[in-house]
Amino acid sequence: MKEKPIEESQELNEIFLTKELTKQDVLIYCKDLVKNYEIGDFIVKAVDKISLEIKYGEFTVIVGPSGAGKTTLLNLFGGLDSPNSGTVYNQGVIISDMDQESLTLFRLINSGFIFQNYNLISTLTAEENIMFPMNLAGMKFEEQRERAVKLLKKMRLDERREHLPFQLSAGEQQRVAIARALANNPPVILADEPTANLDKKTSQFIKELFQDLKSGERTIIIATHDDDLIALADKIISFDEGKVIEVKVQST
Repeated sequence: MKEKPIEESQELNEIFLTKELTKQDVLIYCKDLVKNYEIGDFIVKAVDKISLEIKYGEFTVIVGPSGAGKTTLLNLFGGLDSPNSGTVYNQGVIISDMDQESLTLFRLINSGFIFQNYNLISTLTAEENIMFPMNLAGMKFEEQRERAVKLLKKMRLDERREHLPFQLSAGEQQRVAIARALANNPPVILADEPTANLDKKTSQFIKELFQDLKSGERTIIIATHDDDLIALADKIISFDEGKVIEVKVQST
């Protein structure tokens, strides 16, 4: 895979993000994207030569049955995974050509990931989990803590800041995970089934949070089966067996 120096990747990204973006601008674009997995003697085509675009500020939902390849597609969009072939363009950078060091920095600054299984660091408190990406980005400690406290308050977790993940309910862990995704104020949020396996009250809170995020200028991409989240979408991508079945644009 072709490597791109970290300085060049940063420069491209800074030029792109200083543009006056509008909702007509394409923020993420992929062309002829392929991702295969080898399972024994079989090759599973998780993403099978697809081309898509997502515009700045767009709330996009990916729907489809379990095993359709939705999570893989999210990971390719955000640079958590690399394609076997094809191109992923994200915020002015061809991330599918990036070396791992550049890609790690790009993800840290530009994308917030929300995982179905939360992926919190078990030895860190709720507050420390939220501060962790800010620390990696080089933010001053006082600023990290101030922002973490604000995010905990936004998530209604003021009383849980010193709790470790195992001391938190599933819904509380997911809210910490969302706060962590927002920590560096990234322009793109990618979420994989963010309301799965949560109680009704927490699911409703998270839906309201995404409604609030949508009102800003953030680009949001969610893989979900949740009808309420689907109803928020500007664009719905129906995905099955690694292929795009339909792309529907709806007014919300």
